[in-house]
Amino acid sequence: MNLDLRIPMGLMFTFTGLILTVFGFATRNDATLYAKSLGINANFWWGLALFAFGLTMFLLGRRGQRLLAKEPPALEDGDTRRGH
Repeated sequence: MNLDLRIPMGLMFTFTGLILTVFGFATRNDATLYAKSLGINANFWWGLALFAFGLTMFLLGRRGQRLLAKEPPALEDGDTRRGH
């Protein structure tokens, strides 16, 4: 099995980032919630960062899977056949 760990990791970060981004967008006008962070909507900005990171990992994992699928299968030990 050739599972690239970037795919599930990317999905996890993408979904977490999406949830944080939506929450940050929904609470963008709540000054009391963001008083401790000097008025910066940390949920929104970190959500975007996590979403971008997760999407990058997912796409790199998919690209790696496509490259592996294009490679010819390797010969196993003791396999003397050559050709197709």
